[in-house]
Amino acid sequence: MGTVSFLPNSTSLARCGLCFPVHLQCPSYGIKLYRVPMVHLRSLLSSAKARSAVVHGTAVGNAIGSTSPLIQRPDLFLDNSSHASNNADDFEKQLQELFDEVKTLISTGKTTDAIDLLQANYHAVKEQIDSGFSGIEEAATLDIIALGYMAIGDLKMVGSLLNMMSKIIDSLDDDEMILDSVLVHMGSMYSAIGNFRKSISMYERALKIVDNVYGEHNIFLVTPLLGLAKVLGSNGRASEAAEIYKRVITIMESRYGADNANIILPLACLGNLLLGQGKADDAEHPFTRILNLHTTLYGGKDGRVGMALCSVAHVKCAQGNADEAIHLYRKALEVIKDSGYMTLDENIMEKMRIDLVELLHAVGRSDEGRELLEECLVITQKYKGEDHPSLATHFVNLATSYSLSKDYGEAERLLRMSLRVLMKSVGPDDPSITFPMLQLAVTLSNLQRDKEAERLTVEVLRIREAAFGKESPPVGEALDCLVSIQTRLGEDDDKLLELMKRVLAIQEREFGYESEEILTTLKKIIYYLNKLGRKQEKMPLQRRVSVLREKYKNTVKY
Repeated sequence: MGTVSFLPNSTSLARCGLCFPVHLQCPSYGIKLYRVPMVHLRSLLSSAKARSAVVHGTAVGNAIGSTSPLIQRPDLFLDNSSHASNNADDFEKQLQELFDEVKTLISTGKTTDAIDLLQANYHAVKEQIDSGFSGIEEAATLDIIALGYMAIGDLKMVGSLLNMMSKIIDSLDDDEMILDSVLVHMGSMYSAIGNFRKSISMYERALKIVDNVYGEHNIFLVTPLLGLAKVLGSNGRASEAAEIYKRVITIMESRYGADNANIILPLACLGNLLLGQGKADDAEHPFTRILNLHTTLYGGKDGRVGMALCSVAHVKCAQGNADEAIHLYRKALEVIKDSGYMTLDENIMEKMRIDLVELLHAVGRSDEGRELLEECLVITQKYKGEDHPSLATHFVNLATSYSLSKDYGEAERLLRMSLRVLMKSVGPDDPSITFPMLQLAVTLSNLQRDKEAERLTVEVLRIREAAFGKESPPVGEALDCLVSIQTRLGEDDDKLLELMKRVLAIQEREFGYESEEILTTLKKIIYYLNKLGRKQEKMPLQRRVSVLREKYKNTVKY
């Protein structure tokens, strides 16, 4: 099935003919609701912790109870790499303790102390490098410091450290102890900063080292293979990534057996990759296998079974089997709730509910969808309080639902409630208020209150231009909406044409000159040119429209 284009942050704005879409893999049939945005420091920490674990058990740094640098020049190496050494314990413990201390400082809100600790160790190891010591110990220490900065989120510093590490490892032979582990960490960090070419290079060298020592079917290959597959998959090389995931599954099956929980991770990676390619039928097998594994290992009432049911629901949705997907989503939510696997206000649970809501609206079961949206609102009020800013999202979602049912009066009421909640926590010029505000403008326009709608849209435009820049996609969204409203008000066609040309320029820069997203905008420009009698100007645009229609004629619309 094809993908469907929806607006970021606001659904009802589609009634203004806006073209700033995101692409979903499951057909949503004209509705996109919001999920409350959440940023968790713990996710950064767990991510960095996962990277450290690739040294097969222990991998990172030392500094418990101290802010002094613990870096020296030991003739020791990490002992759990593919090149093991029985004498590596002290150095390994120092590195492990350093990273553990950094994680503890960050998790307890002492980020400044964590940075001081990392800086102290950085200056110590840099002094060693400047003194002529440039070996695997220095690379491994810089690796741990870089992982610390990854946990903090300072990607600029991570990039600088990677450059230093790269110069060191380029001069090292492949038989250096723990080099493969350092390379895997570097591959992960290069991927995080968007340098995919270097990331792939690091993973490939690590694989070569492990393969030479243990052979092409050894379990030590799994971590670098998974890292490489992830990078390839996100870098337009999905077919290669799929083959690597299949290789990982084969290796793990030979080591653990076909019914072991360790197989679930590569199966999920493969399924998500295939689903992302639009290969829903191929994705069904790995996700169904995950469901069966969870059921066998943990029983049908375990929360992990609920999560697996949700994944299969995604597949059914992508296949166009809406009724089956709805059934699976409901069952998944029930299993997770009854098992106590996670609290009802968890972001994952909310995402599942919103996915189900979109699907219910798509098949015309709006009343059921609104019941679920009301449940989302009640849950947020219970767990976060009556005035929590995240309530604004739920008011907007409910307003979207009522708008789709043509109940614009109720939609207006809910959108004004959303704005009141937001304005208790942010200032009047905060860009977050512009999303419900613009949707309110559309709702007022639907209520034939175009002057009020115009005033709000102009205010949205002012705030967004200041916050995002005059040529940003959010500004283009507001401009497009303004044109639609001002057209109804009888605004001068020359002025409206210039605004639409501005929208087109923004879209071309954001999506590309030949992107599908600009089709609607081109048609609008042609409409205004035709009204103004400027036939010569519209001819090249008509040719563009014809070319784009031909290019995207097989795109499935819902």
